[in-house]
Amino acid sequence: MLTELRISNFGVIEQLAVRFGSGFIVLTGETGAGKSLLIDAVTLLVGGRASADQIRAQAEEADLEAAFVLPPDHPILRLLQSKEFSHPGETDIVVRRVISRTGRNRTYLNGNLCPVHLLEELGGALVDVHGQHEQQSLLSSSAQLESLDAFGRLHPLRQDYQVAYRAWQERVDELATVSAQIVQRREREDLLRFQFQELADAAVEAGEEARLEQERPRLMHSQQLGVLSDQLHQLLYAGDQGVLSLLASARKLLARMETIDPTAVEWMRVVDEAVVPLRDLADQVRHYRDQVEANPARLMEIEQRLDRLHRLSKKYGGSVDAMLALHESLRIQLAQLDTAETQLEDLARAVEDGARRVGELAGRLSRKRGEAAKKLMMQVTKELSALRMERTRFGVEVVPLTGTTTYGQTGQDSVEFVFSANPGEPLKPLAKVASGGELSRVMLALKTVLAESDRVPVLIFDEVDAGVGGAVAEVMGTRLRDLSRHHQVLCVTHLPQVGSRPMRIIWSRSRCDSSAPSRRSGC
Repeated sequence: MLTELRISNFGVIEQLAVRFGSGFIVLTGETGAGKSLLIDAVTLLVGGRASADQIRAQAEEADLEAAFVLPPDHPILRLLQSKEFSHPGETDIVVRRVISRTGRNRTYLNGNLCPVHLLEELGGALVDVHGQHEQQSLLSSSAQLESLDAFGRLHPLRQDYQVAYRAWQERVDELATVSAQIVQRREREDLLRFQFQELADAAVEAGEEARLEQERPRLMHSQQLGVLSDQLHQLLYAGDQGVLSLLASARKLLARMETIDPTAVEWMRVVDEAVVPLRDLADQVRHYRDQVEANPARLMEIEQRLDRLHRLSKKYGGSVDAMLALHESLRIQLAQLDTAETQLEDLARAVEDGARRVGELAGRLSRKRGEAAKKLMMQVTKELSALRMERTRFGVEVVPLTGTTTYGQTGQDSVEFVFSANPGEPLKPLAKVASGGELSRVMLALKTVLAESDRVPVLIFDEVDAGVGGAVAEVMGTRLRDLSRHHQVLCVTHLPQVGSRPMRIIWSRSRCDSSAPSRRSGC
């Protein structure tokens, strides 16, 4: 409910602070005193259109602020938590709006700047304003469907439908995506198979190019390598001047020194440690020398293989690793093509099963809506009769959706409230045929019938009793008071039959300024 409203420099109001309780609250007073300004302020705070003309003369800004308290399970609180404007467990909402002559207006939600469209999103679920020219909640087809589903307690069934609908749409989207991918791959299938076969025929191996690049220079310079390795072997092992022969002579000299000076044994050990690896090196050089030979055929084979690898590498990614990765990717794509028909059949069956489930739930929802529409029509007609509108007719039409789709987010139906003010006239959409006064009474009748199922916590009625007589006003006052058992009801009225019903009355004086003695509780 609305617990507090603060207004500064708005219209004729300089400063105003009002606290509200629950139940039925009446705002009354003489014409032009500023009663409807309170309603206008609340309307702006829930996303209404702002204008610099609404700012008090000689002021640069108008400042509006309202505090609300909601039930812990209200959907608005979950929405605010999802947008990080509230925390779990919090039930208070504080809305502030600053209107500037410069056009730089600002809106705040729970102390944080927020866009106006968020207030608009909250507004319809937070406050419902009704007046001679403001019956938007009655005229919206989506709101009429919401009202019918709430009246018929159909939200659990509709939720089941929406779960099935979303799952079905996901399968439809997946089928379309996979189909498009398969068509695209089919168009490229010949190219994919050619590329795969070319890489398969090449039999590329990881590390192959590096091994060939290492082998090629040995074959290209085999004669030079043979001469050099032979010379190295001679230097190490052959003749009296070979390194190993010289080391053997050095060892003999050290052995004679050792007999005189035992410390020479350390030098002997160094020579011994050098001989073993040098002997191994000489054997390896000899083996290498014997293996080195000119092999033009092998060299040509390597040149041709490297040339092929370079051409494929340039064509398929720039490296052997890239070619191997592409080869695996092509294998997977071709395998998917081979199983595409099976995948499409499975998805098509899932779509068909989903459509069948959606159709069953949509059908049940439509039947339940038809039953609820008849009950709602009867109860609203009864209420209209009590409001001295016995000659009018009210109906609820549940019709299939029109357009390119059979099903939508809320089922397969659209809902339209229809109305006829005079006998003999056909039923037509409520928005097109009802006058302001008729709309006000139809709205009151609907709100009375929907009182227990309507989740909007605050209902505001701005002179909806204008133009009605005493007996009708008596009934309207009773209905408004009954509504206050389920909602907080604020009503601007001039009629004593209505004004005598509420739990609290706020009087409006002829002027609203800083000298008004009752400004703490009203104007």
